[in-house]
Order: sequence, then structure tokens, then C-alpha cells
Amino acid sequence: MKAEWYDMIEKGIKRTEYREIKPYWFKRLTLTTRFGSIMCRRFDTCTFVYGYTKRQMIFEVKHIDRGEGKTEWGAEQGKEYFRIHLGRRLKDYPKPIKIIEGTDEDFF
Repeated sequence: MKAEWYDMIEKGIKRTEYREIKPYWFKRLTLTTRFGSIMCRRFDTCTFVYGYTKRQMIFEVKHIDRGEGKTEWGAEQGKEYFRIHLGRRLKDYPKPIKIIEGTDEDFF
């Protein structure tokens, strides 16, 4: 994920993440019912990772559907995507470090 989109999601500006409709994402985000119809899978959460760091955000997933995306959020005009609609933010990793004031003698 590009830093630009991660930052927009982190700030609460971007509430929908896009994935191209290609075999890789089709296999992961859809399922075929026993009657042969295709539908988007249901997920409880979605984790976003900032590059190759430990910095992460976890969000609820409201639902996944297909449709056009917003160009200001990185989508191409007129192109259809899988759209992952995000709910509330659940957790961040790593957790903020609590700084404790004191001297070395206080800890030993």
C-alpha cells in the first residue's frame, strides 16, 4: 500500500480501499455459491501495514462490493474495482510506548 493511501486512511479521510478485479483478488474476495452465483465474501476486519514496518491499523469491514472508485482516492476514472468499505478503527500496532520518568535507581 502506498504511503499516501495509508495516511489518508489513518486520518479518516479515505473510508474505502480498492483492489483491482484480477484473478489474485477475485479468488480472495469472492466465493461461488452451490447454485453457481458469485458473491463477495464477508470479512470482520482488515489490517493495513505501512510498508515493511511494524506500523499497522486494524479496521472493521462493513462490506465488500464491486463498483467504480473515487479518482481522488487512487481509482482510475470509469474502472470497476472491489471496494472494501471500512468501519471503525479497532487497533494500532505497535502500541505507543509509555515513558516513565525517574532515575536508574528507581528501577533497580
